[in-house]
Amino acid sequence: MKNQYLYFITILFLTTMNSCVNSRKSVDLVIHNAIIYQVDSAFSTASAMAIDQGKFVAVGSDQAILDQYSGYEVIDAERAAICPGFNDGHSHFLGYGLWLTQYANLVGAESFDQVLELLLHHHENSGEEWVLGRGWDQNLWENKNFPDNTRLDQLFPNNPVVLIRIDGHAVLANSAALKRAGIDKQTTIAGGEIKKTEHGLTGILLDNAADHMKSFVPKPDSEQKTKALLTAQEKCLAKGLTTVTDAGLDKEDIFLIDSLQKSGILKIKVYAMLNPTDENLSYFLPAGPLRTPHLTVSSIKLYADGALGSRGALMIEPYSDEAGNRGLQLEPTTYYDSLCGLAYESGFQVNTHAIGDQANRLVIDVYAKHLKGKNDRRWRIEHAQVVHPDDLHRFGQYAIIPSIQSTHCTSDMDWADERLGAERIKSAYAYQDLLNENGWLVNGTDFPIEDIDPLHSYYAAISRKHPDGSPAGGFQPENALSRAETLYSITLWPAKGSFDEKTKGSIEAGKVADFVMLNNDLMTLSEHEILKTKVRGTWVDGVKQF
Repeated sequence: MKNQYLYFITILFLTTMNSCVNSRKSVDLVIHNAIIYQVDSAFSTASAMAIDQGKFVAVGSDQAILDQYSGYEVIDAERAAICPGFNDGHSHFLGYGLWLTQYANLVGAESFDQVLELLLHHHENSGEEWVLGRGWDQNLWENKNFPDNTRLDQLFPNNPVVLIRIDGHAVLANSAALKRAGIDKQTTIAGGEIKKTEHGLTGILLDNAADHMKSFVPKPDSEQKTKALLTAQEKCLAKGLTTVTDAGLDKEDIFLIDSLQKSGILKIKVYAMLNPTDENLSYFLPAGPLRTPHLTVSSIKLYADGALGSRGALMIEPYSDEAGNRGLQLEPTTYYDSLCGLAYESGFQVNTHAIGDQANRLVIDVYAKHLKGKNDRRWRIEHAQVVHPDDLHRFGQYAIIPSIQSTHCTSDMDWADERLGAERIKSAYAYQDLLNENGWLVNGTDFPIEDIDPLHSYYAAISRKHPDGSPAGGFQPENALSRAETLYSITLWPAKGSFDEKTKGSIEAGKVADFVMLNNDLMTLSEHEILKTKVRGTWVDGVKQF
């Protein structure tokens, strides 16, 4: 009798357990024992999540998820931190890939001599007719004046040479390149500057003049662009990026990205801003914004001025370190007004590059004419770097979204006060003040101008310090962002900045399963440990890509 009782109890237990197992829903992936920052409206945290068919199915406690879901793959995260996939709100994805595959890397060169060494080494390996480089910055040199092309002419008398400054708004071209572009002492280009001396051209070209020169550089073909995009993707996924912005593309490049995404080769998602050419606008604007699961085309990219580092940013008052120079307005005001009108009627965003306080004022004035007041058009000012105190409230008044790059602050802070002066610097890189106007903003890197790593953006935003921890207390720390605000700024808010927040940007049931696993907890680790944090894995649509 006792044996029969034990047999009955055993059968009942096994039946019950089998019933519990069978009652669990099968999904592709279950992750548990994690520290999950959902970055939803409540900044919720969890320890487990279930993913199926590329989307988050459920997020909650270990017990809740493991009791309800059975994963074909189950990962014990061992208390690793998980965040939504990082989203770079302003970058140059294709340009970054081309830089990696076709240009000499001049970033960090500490002298013009070192620039030349890097250039010679690159040319020996490439063997191309055009000698191309990018990333030089005279502000890092002992002599902080612009270089000239005398030594380039000596080293490369027959090869055209074009060296793009770190900000992309200035180039140094040798005489052979200037000749190819038809630039001589009599040449003038509206919205640009051709630096000259009594002896001739220095080779330094700013803004529209630099763009004119760059237009003569041979265009890469489709195969070269594909290689560039895939190279850039590999680097981005390794840093936890699942979406990137490309701030200025043409139709043919958008088509290439779309085809690579649809073929499954390009996994990363792209928010593409249109260059304002007639061809681009006549094709895209009549149909309205384009959205696929991996591509968003909903904005036009305009440029109001140049960059602070090359003194092309448009200022209300002259530069403190160059009397009489107020920078450059790149196009007539009527140009911006006309394109904003077209965008408004077509339901497109306008995202305008504006660095100087006069450029920001110009853009706000034009936007205000069309937006009229509060709205949900999400027109953006890219960089919003120096904003006059009288204009700050107008971001909120017209619901204009600041698109900042927090590493620009820490890259510029050692010399920006020389450009702007003691009073004007106070309203530069004012990220917390800008955030307060609408309650959200977009953060990016502007790569390849800055490093692609979103963790550098995170560190710069909360600390406003160099990687070595200087200056003590941070640069203008009243405008630092909190850790939570910064995490929003590189995940959910960039998704909102492209009208994609309903499908991605946070870890919530129903959204695409784009997320990153880190070896450190960004919300709790010490400040100096942030830059040591490593990506353990990057998932796009629920599939691990790194």
